[in-house]
Amino acid sequence: MNRVNRSCNKNVPLSRNTQNYLNTYRCILDEMIRGMTHARLCDSISHNFIVQMIPHHKAAIQMARNIEKYTTNPEIEQIACHIIEEQTKSIADMENMLACCSEKCNCEEDLCSWRNAADKVFQTMFRRMRDAASVNSVDCNFLREMIPHHEGAVAFSEITLQCQICPELQPVLESIIVSQAEGICRLQGLLKCICR
Repeated sequence: MNRVNRSCNKNVPLSRNTQNYLNTYRCILDEMIRGMTHARLCDSISHNFIVQMIPHHKAAIQMARNIEKYTTNPEIEQIACHIIEEQTKSIADMENMLACCSEKCNCEEDLCSWRNAADKVFQTMFRRMRDAASVNSVDCNFLREMIPHHEGAVAFSEITLQCQICPELQPVLESIIVSQAEGICRLQGLLKCICR
């Protein structure tokens, strides 16, 4: 796909559809931030990861459903459908193992170190998602919003894998890292094609 989307010019006034799309996106982002920052944490890194990653995944599903209402790009539609399916399954997997994983406790020093690292990941992700370019193309906006969202999931999973966690959770983290890294490459490639 070599076509350049001229509507990515920042000087073009935003259409009503784009404004509606962005308004919904901002509400999704605000809800995700509240869910992740106000999750009830305990002395288990495994528990804490799950209760903070679930609202993150829910936001991805909502973002995908938002773009489905507006896009006419078949590849964007395919990406959104894949996100909904993958993140819905991941949420179910984490909800099923939450009780078991909550029993895996960590010392205060490890908890403090993990929380500090997680907070840095969150703040970077929140800032980059807030600052994603708002141009007159819902497709370009979606790609620029979803890339830092995926990058946040990878970074959060990587720092958690370095800790003593519930064995059941480890394959979930590894799956998130692989799938989200693949997603980032696909999103970045599409961004270069359609959003110059």
